Amino acid sequence: MDAAMNQNEIVSKVQTPKKLNKLLIEPSFKQGEFDSHLVDCATVFSHDDNFYMIYLGYDGVGYQTGLAVSNDLYNWNKQGVVLGRGKKESFTEYNAAMNCVFRDSELFGKGQALKINGRFVGTYHAYSNPGYELGPAVIGLCFSDDLKTWEAGDPILWTEEGELWEQGTLYASWLVERDGKYYLFYNAKNKADVWQEQIGVATSTDLVNWQRHSGNPIVKLGPKGRFDDQFTADPCVFKHDNWWIMFYYGYCRQDGHARDGMAISRDLLNWQRCDDVLVDIGPAGSIDSMHAHKPSMIFHEGRLYHFYTAVSPSLAERIGDVPCRELKGITFATSNKEIQ
Repeated sequence: MDAAMNQNEIVSKVQTPKKLNKLLIEPSFKQGEFDSHLVDCATVFSHDDNFYMIYLGYDGVGYQTGLAVSNDLYNWNKQGVVLGRGKKESFTEYNAAMNCVFRDSELFGKGQALKINGRFVGTYHAYSNPGYELGPAVIGLCFSDDLKTWEAGDPILWTEEGELWEQGTLYASWLVERDGKYYLFYNAKNKADVWQEQIGVATSTDLVNWQRHSGNPIVKLGPKGRFDDQFTADPCVFKHDNWWIMFYYGYCRQDGHARDGMAISRDLLNWQRCDDVLVDIGPAGSIDSMHAHKPSMIFHEGRLYHFYTAVSPSLAERIGDVPCRELKGITFATSNKEIQ
């Protein structure tokens, strides 16, 4: 009973029903620019009294990572590429996709970027082939002195070293620390005929040697008809009181939409999914009528901001000089009132 009550209290505290209903970051629709076709996967944090957002841009070849800066979370200025593609035959030749900057893990804290051994640390994944998320991927760490220029380190997780549930490819990752141990959460695709994604974790004490958890996947698929019955994906993990909260997105096979939800844990290894959808798709004609997914959380002036990727059908086959089947950009939803 106590656990259920605590879960209900947590769910009520992280509700963000007030949608902005406009895109804050959207594609440039200009050939030759790194975010010409789409933008995706925001990660928001703070540093030196400003807010920073790393996000992915896709240009028809692969992902690169961009940066935007804001002083109010509403108005964002693009700063350009901060982790670009690597040299030929490198792991990042076609893709360099950051999903995390190591930061204060307190959900209702300031969300500031933190250094490890004197440098900022992030995580990236990189697909092996050109095109949209094609080929097996690796996950690695990246490093920066100023948050504006990042260097990709060698991979730490490989697709082929995983179990059956993750041998299709690796996707987004998230890094937290607890009691001197680092936890790297990630989602991965299976290699079966029916595409499924689930969430696992690997641990390390030195950021070099990593061990996949024997109990993976830790957030499995929900039952048939639930919002996450085909995907549990893109985890981001925060602490509140004695609980760890994982925000993630689920994809429902029955209706073909993606939505954000959550799970809770005491120990970062054993997770209990919550039934609630935190950010749902919008009505026809809205910016998120197809998908409302890929969460990033930050707390500011008494309100919780839930950034996510909004996807809607494109009204034109081309925008500018770029083909466009669907419009994908970044927005947020917030709590209705201040959180005490």
